[in-house]
Amino acid sequence: MSQTQILDRPLFGIALMLGFCVAAPLGDALAKLLYGVLPLGVLVLSRFLLQALFLAPVMIASHRPWRLRGRQLRLLIWRTVLHITGIAMMFTALGYLPLADAVAIAFVMPFIMLLLGKYVLHEQVGPRRLIACVVGFIGTLLVVQPSFAAVGWPALLPLGVAVNFALFMLSTRQLAKDTDPIGLQVASGLIACVILVPALVIGTWAGITPLQIIWPQGTAALLVLASGAVGTAAHLMMTWSLRYAPSATLAPMQYLEIPFATLMGWLIFGDLPGPLASLGIFTTLGAGLYIIWREQITQRQIMQSQATAQAEQPARQ
Repeated sequence: MSQTQILDRPLFGIALMLGFCVAAPLGDALAKLLYGVLPLGVLVLSRFLLQALFLAPVMIASHRPWRLRGRQLRLLIWRTVLHITGIAMMFTALGYLPLADAVAIAFVMPFIMLLLGKYVLHEQVGPRRLIACVVGFIGTLLVVQPSFAAVGWPALLPLGVAVNFALFMLSTRQLAKDTDPIGLQVASGLIACVILVPALVIGTWAGITPLQIIWPQGTAALLVLASGAVGTAAHLMMTWSLRYAPSATLAPMQYLEIPFATLMGWLIFGDLPGPLASLGIFTTLGAGLYIIWREQITQRQIMQSQATAQAEQPARQ
């Protein structure tokens, strides 16, 4: 399948990104429940180990390619390091912040990603999408609580997650063009285990608390399994979405994570946003829905133009 054929289904890419926007905050909620129960290193390792274990049988049964060489392998290693760092920062932030706040603060990321798509990948970004992204960013600011004094330095961690994940998405975009999503996730999980297992062994020997090896048991083990399954599904949908739609189109869609995170935070932890945060949630939701509407109009215009060109071609001959 050619790159042109892959990228001619942006609405399917948007649907996959919507699935990611539901699954990602659910995975964050599970991680928040586990933070403090298990060391950070074990939480991060379990995420990647389960990813490899869940998807390896699918990859083997379907004979999907997963071996990468040269530039692709170097890019995958870089992507995996970014992924490990981003997950570790987000899990730590969730230990201190409400779920909706942590996700909202991190949502300078789609704005960064939009700029990377425009200036690094040279993707076409129209003024309407830029405006919608800015509106979504303003809504994000409304969700964030006005003062960081109550939480201190952990409030800065989601900002680091935003920069990290924007670079992660850019790397994924480069890899998704030529690699199978399932094979990519299996390879990434294995590389992460190769990096994390020695780190945890050394951390346990050196007495570094976040890197202690403590195996989950009982309810914690079930939550770890659920977190791994949800996280794997989320990032698989995200990787697939980038095969069908440009990152500049998908970036504003990710703002929908905020209302989903708010709903899960309320249902699981009893955190309910105030009036200002609610206004921000509706603002970001409106920006995301506007992008979907604009994409539908654009696709109809493209289809009409193609039909017109085909109808005019016999007359020219």
